[in-house]
Amino acid sequence: MEKSPMAWSSGAVVVALAALTSACASAPQKPDLGGLYNQAAQRHHEYGNPVIVIPGILGTRLTDPASGRTVWGAFGGNAANPQKPDGAVLASLPMRSGASLAALTDGVEPDGVLDKLDIKLAGLPFQLKAYFQILLTLGAGGYYDETAYKKDVDYGSEHFTCFQFDYDWRRDNVENARRLHRFMLEKRAYVAEQKRKLYGEENPDIKFDVIAHSMGGLVLRYLLRYGTGDLPADGSLPELTWAGSELIDRAILVATPSAGAVDALVQLVEGRKFGPFTPHYEAALLGSFPSIYQLLPRPRHGALVEADDRHQKVDFMAPEFWREMGWGLASPAQDPVLQLMLPEVADSAERREIALEHQRKSLVRAKQFHAALDRPASPPAGTSLHLFAGDAVATDKIATVDRASKKLTVVTQAPGDGTVLRSSALMDERLGQEWRPRLDSAVDWTSVSFLFADHLGMTSAHAFSDNVLYLLLEAPR
Repeated sequence: MEKSPMAWSSGAVVVALAALTSACASAPQKPDLGGLYNQAAQRHHEYGNPVIVIPGILGTRLTDPASGRTVWGAFGGNAANPQKPDGAVLASLPMRSGASLAALTDGVEPDGVLDKLDIKLAGLPFQLKAYFQILLTLGAGGYYDETAYKKDVDYGSEHFTCFQFDYDWRRDNVENARRLHRFMLEKRAYVAEQKRKLYGEENPDIKFDVIAHSMGGLVLRYLLRYGTGDLPADGSLPELTWAGSELIDRAILVATPSAGAVDALVQLVEGRKFGPFTPHYEAALLGSFPSIYQLLPRPRHGALVEADDRHQKVDFMAPEFWREMGWGLASPAQDPVLQLMLPEVADSAERREIALEHQRKSLVRAKQFHAALDRPASPPAGTSLHLFAGDAVATDKIATVDRASKKLTVVTQAPGDGTVLRSSALMDERLGQEWRPRLDSAVDWTSVSFLFADHLGMTSAHAFSDNVLYLLLEAPR
């Protein structure tokens, strides 16, 4: 669930403020990362852990191997256009009556963390940097300009210690947590073999430090708590085993919407154009993605209230409410989009029933996913949770619904990163209740750092680079 990706602009627009207000103004200071961390980085194998980077929603390139077409990560040319019949089928997830969300698979596959977003405007190609800054900052092997990167920190030749986890961000986050577990086992075996070859280490005890941006942090938190355990079919919660802690030492979450984001609600109702030169993704198409429902905020936090009584919270996780409002997949106006997504279904009434069932399945699954992450718990000894959150950008906090017009309107903003509220990143349970001085969170944070940047921009902030490298390379373990 990103106004920089979660909002979900993978190509963040950089606004230059050129006017100087004072001749005495000085440029912000930049840390000498090389001077600070070169020695530690070059001895990483002795003291550090291998690192895994998890992007957020929109942060992985998606391709269709059968046709060779890009489904997400390029626009123009042969890339899938969601406003055309063939593109809508590729971009949306399958929907079918009587099938579980896990069973609704297609041929689209993740194809690497998205370092750049390729776009064609008037036939001319150009690129927007998407996760390039994140990969550059975090030193992700294989997706950065090595020469440019070594201007800051020299990691020597040990790039095997850094990996990027790509995943189909349209799909259920529990499914992707289980995929992350398999990925970690594969990389653990690889690192063990490298340690044997390079340093003569036999049977090393390998754990990972994981850096997860935005929705990637939800995938990580689920894996930490439940390992490969699925959400039970009866609606109950899985056993909280902390099985993922066997593989994870330090979990570093960046701009993660632990309590969701109002922007996800807006997207599911209105659709979204992710950038100035990208096509519009209709609400019904986005509504086929279980992941976006799992990015919804919590009704108990008062994210949606009645327009005529703003003290009255709305339970927008109830499928009946979406049907009543005619929102997203429940909107009769979305039938032309459903025709593109379901070309084999000729009857509009049948298409509507398929869409309503898919919406219901996704909402029920999301509510169960939220409950699994929201139960208070502390990680076991040896695993720490570190949060980097933004709190300097006005961010959507509360929306109203007018029952008569069915209109959704954002009415209140609060500090955040432009996509994720500070309170959501913290998983602050004081939201929607009487304010209390001390944080009340289901997450037992080891450390929290606040950055004065937007959702994607904080990952290229000097303070982020400095503090993350300290956590990875120097902080005592």
